[in-house]
Amino acid sequence: MSAAAPAPVAPPAGYARLFTVREFRAVFAAHVLSMLGTVVTEIALSVLVYDLTGSPLMSALAFALGFLPYLVGGTLLAGLADRLPARRVLVGCDLVCAAGVALMTAPGAPIAVLLALRCVLAVVSPVFSGTRMATLADVLGDGDLFVLGRSLLRIVSQSALLAGYGLGGLLLTVLAPRHALLITVGTFLASAALLRLGTRRRPARARRSGALVRESLTGAGQVLADRGVRSLLLLFWVPAMFLVVPEALAAPYSAGLGAGSTGLGLLMCALPVGTIAGELWAGARLGPATRERIALPLVCLTLLPYLGYALRPGLTGSLLLLLVAGAGSAYTLGLDQWLVREVPDELRGRAMTLLSAGLMTIQGAGMALAGVAAEFAGVRATVAGAGALGAVCCALLAAEARRARRDGPAQAVVPKAETGLTSI
Repeated sequence: MSAAAPAPVAPPAGYARLFTVREFRAVFAAHVLSMLGTVVTEIALSVLVYDLTGSPLMSALAFALGFLPYLVGGTLLAGLADRLPARRVLVGCDLVCAAGVALMTAPGAPIAVLLALRCVLAVVSPVFSGTRMATLADVLGDGDLFVLGRSLLRIVSQSALLAGYGLGGLLLTVLAPRHALLITVGTFLASAALLRLGTRRRPARARRSGALVRESLTGAGQVLADRGVRSLLLLFWVPAMFLVVPEALAAPYSAGLGAGSTGLGLLMCALPVGTIAGELWAGARLGPATRERIALPLVCLTLLPYLGYALRPGLTGSLLLLLVAGAGSAYTLGLDQWLVREVPDELRGRAMTLLSAGLMTIQGAGMALAGVAAEFAGVRATVAGAGALGAVCCALLAAEARRARRDGPAQAVVPKAETGLTSI
């Protein structure tokens, strides 16, 4: 008997096809405006606080507060992403951000109020990000277009960090911080208008089943209780914790090289540039099956370039190592496809919100731990150690994810209050 012909390999859909979907065009444009507004707000608020206090510590605190409340919003408010219609959540989050930034511009606002408003924006952010990620599956389906849409929004986020800091610095050369903040109010309002008018109303993914906080925590528990989903979330989080180590230590490393502010800027840009290049190549040139096949091997390799720091490279060598490590982040395209398959629709918003909150929280923890380690071991040894330890952790997680996928989904445990939910 002749062997059956192999199934045809699906070609990559291509990023250009995303823009043939009208709703995605609105989501994309809103994402660009929202990201630029967020980045410029961070810079302008940091400068405003420094102008008011003259304290570098308070200025840095205004910036750092963007990381700390992510875990709060991503766990206690995650239920909003599923219990309310997605468009209402997205527009509401943009309006809350616009109102919060508008209040920051009030003359005479106390420092405590400014910092509290910064926390409000940070609490809202993971709910917005998670709801938007879940909405992409509604807009693009849960196939290759969804993966490319997620990839493109990540690329925009990385690019916004590079362009937004430059734009924010440029604005602050001609405008006072409060006036720059007023511009970001406009970007948030424009984002809300695009989402309201450019996307259609869809019903909530899950019915309400109690208090918001309890429902959010229950949903997070359901997501994390599933072995396959948990292993995928860890594969998103753990590499990110180690990948940020060179960025956290870029200032002392640049000073040690004698590279000055120019070298510092290049070191800060190299990793995101590599990430953008890797995702663009994988999304444009590789098909869905290939991206899934290379995901686990690639996640095991992406941190290995950091071992090169032990060889004491100069600025050029360090930039090459960071570019290669960033390009390895293309493994996320394969993980995206697995995750959207594993999580049921009625939990998708909470799962994506938890993913977003975990990423920001663990990156902040990675930066803090890198600073502590560098105090004792030095910068080069800390980066090289992060590469070695991170590669081992990633290999163990990849093996667990492979076993979980081979063994199949576990038996679901569904709370009585949510008996309509299906297994994850």
